[in-house]
Amino acid sequence: MRAMTADALAHARRIVVKTGSALIAEDGHPRHAWLEKLAADIAACRAREQDVILVSSGAVALGRAELGSAGTARLDQKQAAASIGQPRLMAALATAFVPHGLTVGQALLTPTDTEIRRRWLNARATLETLLEAGVVPVINENDTVATEEIRYGDNDRLAARVAQMMGADLLVLLSDIDGLYTADPRSNTDATHIDVLDALTPEHDAMATGANASAGVGSGGMVTKLAAARIAHAAGCSTVITIGNREHPLLALSEGARATLIRANTTPARAREAWLAGHLQPEGFILVDKGAARALKDGASLLAVGVTGVEGNFDKGAAVAIKAPDGKIVARGVTAYSAADIQRIAGRQSEETETILGYRGRPAIVHRDDMVRA
Repeated sequence: MRAMTADALAHARRIVVKTGSALIAEDGHPRHAWLEKLAADIAACRAREQDVILVSSGAVALGRAELGSAGTARLDQKQAAASIGQPRLMAALATAFVPHGLTVGQALLTPTDTEIRRRWLNARATLETLLEAGVVPVINENDTVATEEIRYGDNDRLAARVAQMMGADLLVLLSDIDGLYTADPRSNTDATHIDVLDALTPEHDAMATGANASAGVGSGGMVTKLAAARIAHAAGCSTVITIGNREHPLLALSEGARATLIRANTTPARAREAWLAGHLQPEGFILVDKGAARALKDGASLLAVGVTGVEGNFDKGAAVAIKAPDGKIVARGVTAYSAADIQRIAGRQSEETETILGYRGRPAIVHRDDMVRA
């Protein structure tokens, strides 16, 4: 059964790896030796032409000592510690990737960045640009500014939202336990490890107790890992939960290390299309010519040159319906431009956008990945 996990890792096109504070920091200092091994594993994935995004905790752990308080229990203390520790975290990661000729880029996110469409579009575009440039994105929750009301509180669910946003095939949660057990293996000799799951049920939630419950350091645990796996599963992304505190944790997975694999039952593309079909209520309409209508039916993105006008007043990130000349709806999607800006660039070539609008926008008004055909 462990070969399934190795196979999932080997064949993933895009991977999100989440690592916790205990793996990153020890006694307030970066664990450089472990980070170097993780960097080598990620470099090996990149050599196989796999995209890798790293979601990393550790900023608070690396910054709290400067405040003279080990607890940093208050939100303001955590935020202050994060502001000190974040540059230290990035410096340690940058150093770890240097021998492999890879650059890391930082992105700090809050729930609104992955849940509000306009911010979601901006965040995704930034991460896509980093990946296209060969950079390894490193993501953390923006603890310095986030309040309790707008925090994920753990990076497991943040990692799942990033996997969802980026259309990842695999989410790897590096923990301090090698997966889900039927019970606490420390107190129950009948507890058995679960290698593969195709779905998560309330029974599995009940298993997330004892050793399972304490898996992960900081605010995470097995309960949050299962919650993250559910988010990923709905997005067509499989999840692996495994021990991170070993040399070359990703290489170990490829060599059959014990883990729990929660397999997705669809692809990220199909999951996104299903979500778009069920959740988009149009706030306006984009009118297109016959050529654009045909191209959309064939799976193309919507470019400005095929647009003839708009109906309604909507902002960037709004849900829109796309109308053919005969008035029929040919697609629905999320627009990368406001109604006012679309009106200005309608019928023009993409390379003219910057001259007309004063900024370089995205090539597509509605990208095919953000569209569902009628």
